[in-house]
Amino acid sequence: MKTTFDEMQALIAVVDTGAISRAAEPLGLTVSAVSRTLSRLEEKLNTTLLRRTTRRLELTEEGAVFLEKARAIVASVKEAEEDLAIRREQPAGRLRIDAASPFILHCVVPLVGGYRERYPQVNLELSSNEGWIDLLEQRTDVAIRIGRLKDSTLHARPIGSCRLRVLASPAYLTKHGHPREVADLANHVLLGFTQPLSLNDWSLPAPDGMPLHIKPTIAASSGETLRQLALEGQGMVCLSDFMTHRDRAEGCLVEVLPKQALEMRQPINAVYYRNTALSARISTFVSYLSECWDANAGGCSAVAAKP
Repeated sequence: MKTTFDEMQALIAVVDTGAISRAAEPLGLTVSAVSRTLSRLEEKLNTTLLRRTTRRLELTEEGAVFLEKARAIVASVKEAEEDLAIRREQPAGRLRIDAASPFILHCVVPLVGGYRERYPQVNLELSSNEGWIDLLEQRTDVAIRIGRLKDSTLHARPIGSCRLRVLASPAYLTKHGHPREVADLANHVLLGFTQPLSLNDWSLPAPDGMPLHIKPTIAASSGETLRQLALEGQGMVCLSDFMTHRDRAEGCLVEVLPKQALEMRQPINAVYYRNTALSARISTFVSYLSECWDANAGGCSAVAAKP
């Protein structure tokens, strides 16, 4: 577009005030600058918009047509600016969030009510993917990722971290016995992940002191599936506290070899693309999630922050 927004505003101000001299003050320009702006606009359009006399300015037929369009454009831009200002105060629109199903179920779902009370005009769209997705391809605004980040093109905001523990149900331990040493796990049913294999590094020491890497007896792609298998007494599992804190509190799962356990924690980050502006919707959701996380001991329970 040849015409600039400032040029359209200058034409509107001159017509509305009736004189170039009177239009200069509200535009914050000198009289000569306003005159040059109008001349430049007419040169770009290759037409005369205003007939100048010693007493007054008069729109040409072409000027009247252009003025009508210019008013509509300027009004539309101002309306858009006002809408953005309102959204900054009260964000609105759709927010697409992606996370692994256990995090969605145990950490995001319990917070939806509180977030919606605080930001009722935001429409949440939740999706669950066990693997990492392309945010642009999946049209996702923000993703929650657990573990070490690899994609440097993403901007990350830390939410917190969560401890890993080796767990089993009382029924399983009653049937198969309590291991006394890490080596005893070789005689037990071990529940692990199909991928990535790094999730099968358990928070117990191998002979070399490093985290024990296990070969699953039963494998699944979802941590929630493994949790359910453990609750059903099908084996031992190593999972994050955020999805098992209630099970442990209620005695449905108990920690295995707690005195020998390594302190292993998984970082949790909210990620979005660096080359996109951080909208109010993303900012408010990530801040609310972080606020709720910090409000709980250890950052692993999903008790919502106060609205």
